[in-house]
Amino acid sequence: MSVIRPATANDVPAILQMIHDLAMYEKEPDAVRNTPELLTEVLFGENPRAFATMAENAAGDVQGFALWFLNYSTWEGVHGIYLEDLYVMPEARGEGHGKALLQHLAATAVEQGYARVEWSVLDWNEPSINFYRSLGAGPMDGWSTFRLTGDALASFGSARTALARG
Repeated sequence: MSVIRPATANDVPAILQMIHDLAMYEKEPDAVRNTPELLTEVLFGENPRAFATMAENAAGDVQGFALWFLNYSTWEGVHGIYLEDLYVMPEARGEGHGKALLQHLAATAVEQGYARVEWSVLDWNEPSINFYRSLGAGPMDGWSTFRLTGDALASFGSARTALARG
């Protein structure tokens, strides 16, 4: 049995640990730069820009989390939910926590009139892909994810700034 609840500021250490665990699973152990302060601000600050939902077992032990934020569909004219991270502790997998978290997000989308719940998954992550397909989710054929980050982001962003000033 999975108990789903909104995260609280007290969950920040557990969420951050699971973010690190997810980075390890995704073969990027040194990529996490997030801190308790940054996570607390984005989730619980004056203007939260992301949200976290926790999965617990019947004993009240945290078993996983979903971290998500709103996106917007210009075609639909309404918001959607973008699931940034879904993580269930390895020892708790197969107990329904991931499914419960995704059902909670789907119910939230339906209740709020949002058009969709979407996320990305690594091509090699077959267990997750099979799980998502079993829920009725499918890949966005014909779409590729692009990302501008690091030096390329800084260079491109500062080029616009220079043009805007000129």
